[in-house]
Amino acid sequence: MKIALFKKKEIRKTIHDNEWWFVIVDVIASLTDSTDPRQYLQNMLNRDEELAKGWVQIEHPLLIKTAGGPQKIRCANVEGILRIVQSIPSPKAEPFKRWLARVGYERIQEIEDPELATKRTRLLYKLKGYPDSWIEKRMRGIAIREELTDEWKNRGAQEQRDYELLTAEISKAAFGVTPSEYKELKGLKRENLRDHMDDFELIFTMLGERSTTEIHRNEDSKGIPKLKEDAKIGGDIAGGARKQLEKKLGRVLVSPDNFKDRRLQKKK
Repeated sequence: MKIALFKKKEIRKTIHDNEWWFVIVDVIASLTDSTDPRQYLQNMLNRDEELAKGWVQIEHPLLIKTAGGPQKIRCANVEGILRIVQSIPSPKAEPFKRWLARVGYERIQEIEDPELATKRTRLLYKLKGYPDSWIEKRMRGIAIREELTDEWKNRGAQEQRDYELLTAEISKAAFGVTPSEYKELKGLKRENLRDHMDDFELIFTMLGERSTTEIHRNEDSKGIPKLKEDAKIGGDIAGGARKQLEKKLGRVLVSPDNFKDRRLQKKK
């Protein structure tokens, strides 16, 4: 799952069947400024009978990350979103169509040249105000995370809850808190936890996940119980390093600080 920006509004999107699918309520919120996009969607279906009749062909529930964990949310591909936009009287409709066409074309480019996706991700972080040094660590962390989840998939993890369980095991051992507890500590809701970590938090996250990947390979681990055991060991390695540094620095590195608050402080 990634986040696209239209007129400074966040629209969640995910890859399904090799094309972008967009969260429908996010699109509605960006075009209408509605405080209740779900109700707006229901009203729209009530007044547009043709759209309602073909709704089952347009929308598809896909797993999307939310503040309460991954949930199935109604999404639509470019074609479906364009049909929905036809039913929304908004001056933003035309610029949104151009934006949507560009985003769809970008996906085609990324399939042909995967490096473009990385470049665009870097640019998005840059536009949000992140420093280059942080972006480098975040991008490396993304690569390490993808490498780990590939190992999990090949070694027996099937359901989303398997990935959540294993991730929580690493986090608990590395930082003393699960990802959901970490988000609560930082005062986050829908936001991506790792986008609000500082340099040390990112580094220890990478250490825990990279260590876990190597342990899996070294021991040819299979099945959730063994993967969970490895995840704890990998997290312990990162946690041990964190505690040593905390002792040397004389301060705790598991911080409630987040990028959102830091950006607000800079504006004051």
